[in-house]
Amino acid sequence: MAPKIISSKDIFSKNFSSLNLDSNPTLRAKALTKYFSDGGVVSVMDGTKALWPKLVYPSTDRLETQINHLQSLKKKFDEDKKRWEKKLMDESMYHLKHNFFKLSEPVYWKHLLKLITNGEYKYDAGQVNLPAHLISDKRWRPMIQMFVENIEYRKQLVETVQQGLVYKDNKKVGKYANDLRDFRMEISTKKIVFFKKKIEEIDQQVSTLSEMLAWAKEK
Repeated sequence: MAPKIISSKDIFSKNFSSLNLDSNPTLRAKALTKYFSDGGVVSVMDGTKALWPKLVYPSTDRLETQINHLQSLKKKFDEDKKRWEKKLMDESMYHLKHNFFKLSEPVYWKHLLKLITNGEYKYDAGQVNLPAHLISDKRWRPMIQMFVENIEYRKQLVETVQQGLVYKDNKKVGKYANDLRDFRMEISTKKIVFFKKKIEEIDQQVSTLSEMLAWAKEK
């Protein structure tokens, strides 16, 4: 008997009424239903004594190739997910990390000394909420160092923060550091969710194709 090409669960159930996919609780029925919903097509040959017809297409070679491809893709996505998880962890530890690294920075200790001995400096630092603990961050080091060591720069920054429109709602020069950290954490979280979803989808596909492969191997 010639093989039948079937492209939907309804057509399959019509041709093999005893295997109605809607009411069949077996893993194979569920896998075939998923396979059809993903746009898959099968070629089967009935007339055997087995409950299920013989699966002619997809062949074992094709199914194994698809499974291997999906497993390779899953490995890549898992590596991507781990990379974004590391980025998220790094950003969540941003302030804690720099609070530790600041202790090895001479400029930070110079800043502390001035806070104790120079009332005017202490006032200026408070006016701009100087993020001195970020001295080890190369993006903030030049500004902090200039603030600590250059009185003209310090006065100009205080004036900018107190009168500038950019700082109208938040008199804090370090706000950008928090905004940038929050933005990066948001991006990292979205990427992690994206790759988790992709991995879950691949796991479902592999499970489906593995059951199809078991069917294809039946004599």
